[in-house]
Amino acid sequence: MTSHHATTATYDQLPVIDLSAADRGPRDRARLHDQLHAAAHDVGFFQLVGHGVPAAEKDALLTAMRAFFALPEADRLALDNVNSPHFRGYTRTGDERTGGARDWRDQLDIGAERPARVPGPGEPPYWWLQGPNQWPAALPELRTAALAWIDRLSAVARRLLHELLTAIGAPADFYDPVFGDGAHPQLKLVRYPGSAGDGTDQGVGAHKDYGFLTLLLQDTVGGLQVQREDGRFHDVPPIADAFVVNLGELLEVATNGYLLATNHRVVSPPGATERFSVPFFYNPR
Repeated sequence: MTSHHATTATYDQLPVIDLSAADRGPRDRARLHDQLHAAAHDVGFFQLVGHGVPAAEKDALLTAMRAFFALPEADRLALDNVNSPHFRGYTRTGDERTGGARDWRDQLDIGAERPARVPGPGEPPYWWLQGPNQWPAALPELRTAALAWIDRLSAVARRLLHELLTAIGAPADFYDPVFGDGAHPQLKLVRYPGSAGDGTDQGVGAHKDYGFLTLLLQDTVGGLQVQREDGRFHDVPPIADAFVVNLGELLEVATNGYLLATNHRVVSPPGATERFSVPFFYNPR
């Protein structure tokens, strides 16, 4: 039995990686690269600490976010995603589907704040994705906190990607040309309002992210599950001040499958427990 316990024990927590080790000299940085290499190649998920994001910025974002979801529904629906050709704005509970089933959450989609660019003749339609966000007039602090968060996490993700590429023997700046000013970061402010009442507990169904890196700020409720090597979904217990990082399918494709994009899902919290979650997607232009 002991050997069985030894194998399951590894699933109790994802690898925890301290990004600040990159600044502590060659030995610590080499160990960081070993850990990053193993986590990205074997699991595709890890918890990131030592990222340098001030607690005050996190608290400002979470406070503004809770205030947003506390607004009357009419105020939230005024920012309905369907009003935006850029897929920005509010999606109400049950309007999104993953794997054919309803996702029991509501959310606000935010991207880089840029002028709209309507694609001209012969231009690719992805230019529709660029444009202004929809903001609640009653909460100017949400705009401030969210845009600051996009800038802050873009810098963390860029640094992390540099270390990760170094860890697998690639030039650190290999992908810099596809990021830069034209990068396509995306932020989601997500509320899981508890179970759907009809017995479904799919907060969001099993999926892989499509971009390069996702940095997730989860609250203390939990519910995120990651599919591990045994094929089963395992809980990801929240760690204070850590980001849950996972690799997206673009990075998996870009490395010919060497780095893993991993299936994950969210199980809704029981009953009326709310769960708040802020995924940040670091995507190229």
